[in-house]
Amino acid sequence: MPLGGHIEENEDPVTAVLREIREESGIVANVFDSGSNFEFDNPLQITPPFTILIEDINDPIEGYHQHIDMIYICILDKSHNEKSEILPTGCLWVDIDSLRKKKTFLTPDGQLISPPDDVAIIASHAIKVVNGY
Repeated sequence: MPLGGHIEENEDPVTAVLREIREESGIVANVFDSGSNFEFDNPLQITPPFTILIEDINDPIEGYHQHIDMIYICILDKSHNEKSEILPTGCLWVDIDSLRKKKTFLTPDGQLISPPDDVAIIASHAIKVVNGY
């Protein structure tokens, strides 16, 4: 499952995604600019999401509702992550071939699962975008 969370009051989506990554993994990241920025200074522009998903959620406590998921491509800020190969428990780097082959991964609770199709497809495409192909 990709890292994520909720936007806090008065927080923009870019600040939120970078905060969530750091809180959940300790990783300092930057948003990869995959969108359009226009040539003006005011009002302030932020990087748009790579895509936006509407997720149906059936929570036993909150009941049925929807999440609007703003999906950003983020890259490692190597100036803050000297030991980027060391990840917190439950986090791992996944390559494009593993995503294409629907490789299974061990979850923190001991299950072997493949990433959901939407995660694998978006992640594969993001890897291509970042690598310029």
